Parts: sequence; structure tokens; C-alpha cells
Amino acid sequence: MNDTILVINCGSSSLKIAVFDASFQRLGSALAERLGQSDAFARSDDNQHFHLKPGSAHREALGVLVSHFQSTGLLRGQPLAIGHRVVHGGEAFREAVVINPQVLDTIAACASLAPLHNPVNLLGIEATAELFPDVAQVAVFDTAFHQTLPEKAFLYALPTRFYRDWGIRRYGFHGTSHRYMLSETARLLDKPESEVSLVSAHLGNGCSITAIRDGASVDTSMGLTPLEGLVMGTRSGDVDPGLFDFLAGKGLDPAEAHRILNNESGLLGLSGQTNDMRTLSEMADHGHAPSALAIDVFCFRLARYIGAMMASLKTLDALVFTGGIGENSARVRATTLAQLELFGFRLDEELNRHHGAYTAGRIDASTSRHRIMVIPTNEELMIAREAVATTSG
Repeated sequence: MNDTILVINCGSSSLKIAVFDASFQRLGSALAERLGQSDAFARSDDNQHFHLKPGSAHREALGVLVSHFQSTGLLRGQPLAIGHRVVHGGEAFREAVVINPQVLDTIAACASLAPLHNPVNLLGIEATAELFPDVAQVAVFDTAFHQTLPEKAFLYALPTRFYRDWGIRRYGFHGTSHRYMLSETARLLDKPESEVSLVSAHLGNGCSITAIRDGASVDTSMGLTPLEGLVMGTRSGDVDPGLFDFLAGKGLDPAEAHRILNNESGLLGLSGQTNDMRTLSEMADHGHAPSALAIDVFCFRLARYIGAMMASLKTLDALVFTGGIGENSARVRATTLAQLELFGFRLDEELNRHHGAYTAGRIDASTSRHRIMVIPTNEELMIAREAVATTSG
């Protein structure tokens, strides 16, 4: 048996695959995008490109990328374990599980809660099982880490039958990233995870923030779906529910309103230009007012949510920034924290410019009441760890 771990992440139109060795060192990774479209393509982390037939879907892309890793010798024989990112586990899964027919049925039953993701997660699982029928596969759920939320944090103020009959509640997402932030913060602070309390801000095209108290998620910004919460790349985040009635009065049906809030809003909608924070920052520096306003709205909403997360904590070991924006935008961190001086947050401007790269992630000033850290996320590594722990347990 080959001592490697495969990690599979199927998005609605993408597929990511990573290979780790038994000591959890990444050996290689690859990405296929625009799946199902005429311009589908795939490339590896060393920028090698692979031919995909027009309209290729997840199954075809997986076969091409697995063949690539086999031809390069990174995959020899059978993997030790295979970990799959699954977006929604509802209330059924509080931790990673070995996949069996019952687990597959439950993932399918949760598809109404994540219609763009759970069905393709299942496709990835089925296609991988065909390639490696004798290897244990593990489902690692975005929602599982947040199953420790108390009722006061996960219930909506709706008739209780909505929760009882239909499972309408706040579930939270990006759990694997927030779980990794807990692990890395505990390591850097040399504390047991069960004694760590932090606010974890995962900021990328999708954004969420989580309050972690004594090693457990106790509040988070995303809800029933990944649309709730912070301003994101193309998602609106929080809006007045009455907006849907208002839009219906303007002739927009619910499906079109949903599409706009998910795909044409957020930074893209506010700026009218792009959802890329790097481009927005450059445009703002050159006097483009809508881009500057988009950044301001993004940072204000983030600051407001950081303050809200503090209500769930008794102590704070660190405020942690991660994700593409969280790790790389000194501007976003500075603009956000300038609005939180009442809480005692103070940035060291020099450390912030260097993203904490030479201070074990620390970017707080000596006068700050709380640690502020930048920690690169590694969801694939977390999934690999969970896959091995689950199959060896």
C-alpha cells in the first residue's frame, strides 16, 4: 500500500485534488475548473496543463488528475485514505465519518440545504470509489465543527415547527478552515486546544467569522446557507428578509433574486467592477470611488461581526485572520481594526504590512489588549488529518 492520502474537493463547477504523504507533507495538487462548460480546463500546482474534452464533468476531470499523479509516481498503488470535503451534513454529522451507504443517503438527504454542492460532493465520492474501491473514504463536513453551537446561537426567531419539521436553523460553514485556525493558534501559543478561545475570520471570495470558546465553535456568521453574514466576493451577506417581497414587486422572481444575491452582489455588486480585493484596492488607490466604498462596506460589516462574536467569549486568546483576503490584505485588516479601538485592538503597522510573516503570525502592537494574528489556512491538510484519524480510529 502506498502511504499517501488523497484529498478531494468538488465544487459546483470545479474539482481540487491534493496528495499528502503519511507525515502530512503536501506532495502535489491540481485543479480543474469550468467543469460542464465548453472551456473546461485543468492544471497542476507546477502549472502543467491537462487536456479536458469540452463539457467534461467531475468524473472525467478526476480521472485525468489521478492519472497525472500516478504517472509522476506520487500515487503508487492504493492510497492510505481518501478524504472528501462535503459542504452540508445537517445535524446528522458532528465529526468526520467513514463513508458507507447510510452516510451517502444522509448526504443526499441534506442536498436541499446545499443544492449546488452536496450533489457534486456525492459525484466525487462515487467517482473516487470506482477508481479505488478498496480504500476507505472519509467525509469531512463544512458544517460539523459548528454543531457545538448552543440553541441561542443556532435558532432563528421563527415558529419552532420550521426547525422541528424542516431543519431550518443556522448551520455555519468553512468549519474545516476554522478548525485549522484553532489547531494552529493552539500550537503557536503552546496551549491545549480545549483551553483556546479565539475569533477566527476566514476572508476569501466566501467569508465567515466564528467565535471559538474553549476549543468549541459557539457562534458563526453563516447560517442556513452560505449567503448569510459578512459581505463576500459576489454574495450580499445579511439583507433585510423583506427585500424579497420588494424585489418581487419589481418583477424579480425568487430564483432570480437568489441568483443576484449570490452571484452579482457583495464586492462585485458594490463596486460594479470586480470581486477581487487586490484589484479593488488598486482601483481605490487610483480614485475609483465605488471600489473604495465597497472596501469600506466590507470592512465595516467585518468589524461589526467581530464585535458581535466577542459576546460569546469570556476571554480572547487571539483574533485570527485567514483566507486569501485575510492573509494578504493589510489594508482590510487595518481598516477593520481601526473601527474596533473600543475593544482595545491595536495593530503594529510594520508587522501588518508583512502579514506577520516573521513573528509567528503576530501583527498586534505592544499596546494592544488582544493578540492579532495572520495564519494561512490549509483546509486540505485538515481534511487529510481527519481522514487518517477517522480510518485509524
